[in-house]
Amino acid sequence: MLNFSRWSIAWSVAVLGLSLSAPSFGWSISGTVKNTSGQPLVGVKITSFNYAGVVAETNNAGLFSIDENSAAILGVENVGLKVHYGNSILSIENVHAKVLKVSAIDALGKVIYQRSLQQVFGVVSFDLSKTSAHGVKFVRINVDGANSSYLLSGKGALLKDGAPLPGFNFAKDGYANKVYQMTQENESGVEIIMVPGSNNNTNSSSSAWNFNNSSNSSQGTFTPPEIPTTCAGKTATVGNHNMSVVVDGKTRTFIMHVPNTYDGTKPVPLVVDYHPVMGSGQGQYDGTSYRAETDPEGVISLYPDGTKSADQNKMGPGWNVGPCCSDDDDIKFSREMIKKVQQEACINPRRIYATGFSMGGGMSNHVACNMSDIYAAVAPAGMDLNTQNSADCNPVRPISVIMFRGTNDGTCSYKGGDSGHNDGLIFLGAEGNFTFWKEKNGCTGNWSTNSSGCREYSNCNGGTKVVLCVDKGIPSGWSGPDGHAQGDGKIGWPFLKQFELK
Repeated sequence: MLNFSRWSIAWSVAVLGLSLSAPSFGWSISGTVKNTSGQPLVGVKITSFNYAGVVAETNNAGLFSIDENSAAILGVENVGLKVHYGNSILSIENVHAKVLKVSAIDALGKVIYQRSLQQVFGVVSFDLSKTSAHGVKFVRINVDGANSSYLLSGKGALLKDGAPLPGFNFAKDGYANKVYQMTQENESGVEIIMVPGSNNNTNSSSSAWNFNNSSNSSQGTFTPPEIPTTCAGKTATVGNHNMSVVVDGKTRTFIMHVPNTYDGTKPVPLVVDYHPVMGSGQGQYDGTSYRAETDPEGVISLYPDGTKSADQNKMGPGWNVGPCCSDDDDIKFSREMIKKVQQEACINPRRIYATGFSMGGGMSNHVACNMSDIYAAVAPAGMDLNTQNSADCNPVRPISVIMFRGTNDGTCSYKGGDSGHNDGLIFLGAEGNFTFWKEKNGCTGNWSTNSSGCREYSNCNGGTKVVLCVDKGIPSGWSGPDGHAQGDGKIGWPFLKQFELK
């Protein structure tokens, strides 16, 4: 988390002419929650699947109002750029750049204003009314070679290009959970009707699960892949590349991010970062806490796009992690995606890792079961294995896992049990997931507290480790107010990179 010093804020005000008027934000929603009789419901808890930090309740009249200022953008609280626009002032927060380049672009795609600054830390602002940037429609921000594009809406709000709109979960004791997906940037007068029933989230216990003991799951012969001795013929260039592969007759898409520290002279690690349900690869690229840690080391990262299920009652885009939330073979997709990237970039095949947030965390648990021949270690956040995919879990080798979970997670209950979204997902829970991977990896002895404040089993087969980081007591404070948040790359990446296939 970056702390804005008095110097950095004063510098941006003095040099660039910062306006202190209130900024506009990208999305907002307001409305009323009622029961089937039309009576307002008080105290309905509202959380988001794909925007961490959203935690709200209906008031005494059943009313609610949430905007992007209520959330940490795309799953990260106070991490990553925050960009605001209002009264011709473009403000960028959380900047940590050796070189920051800002380009204003008109509707025809012509760059009509550009400014470069060096050694920028904290907050920086531009008064576009004092430039020649009349008719600006888009803004491109380049931080040390990594681009992000933004669209100025008709109401003056600045929206991330390609970022998904939020999906919400409405929960109240005595009522079945209700899911709502925004379809417009600003929605008011939304009416949510909740049906009497049970959300099945509060009475679950991880002790009820019967684990598939893995004493034989890591037996057999595993041969680690050969590391390339030359990078000749690899054509990957610095930047973000929209790529695709065809899997079972369907075109599947993903972003390949090549940092400016990659020079193509030696094999580098690869990180695959899976997005939440209702999310996208672009959204996860914008929200992940890992890129800030991996980019300086020349690590290439991938941000795949999930797909929707034909069952309209199931949320999506998402991942096929059992009974939810895609009809496609996402294991096959992941394998083909990695194979294609290895053809273009110089990847160390023994150092490929997976992470993800929310359902992306569920997917990174899932690939640990099904792709332990590819992934050296995984770092899921905000979701566990479920009873269906855990029953089929049979990794070909022990695999290290670090989990990030919030005890007060309102989206994926820490205790586990039925998801409450009528999607068939029954989760092991954070403690159950921790025990599951302990048993899968044949860990012995008691867990200990490691230097990051996380619980760790370190005496496991094949030199692997199993770690559970819980929001309370974590020094970095990575968890959002609702406990449903991206994992901490400052903890996760040092853990992942110590392991390789062997």
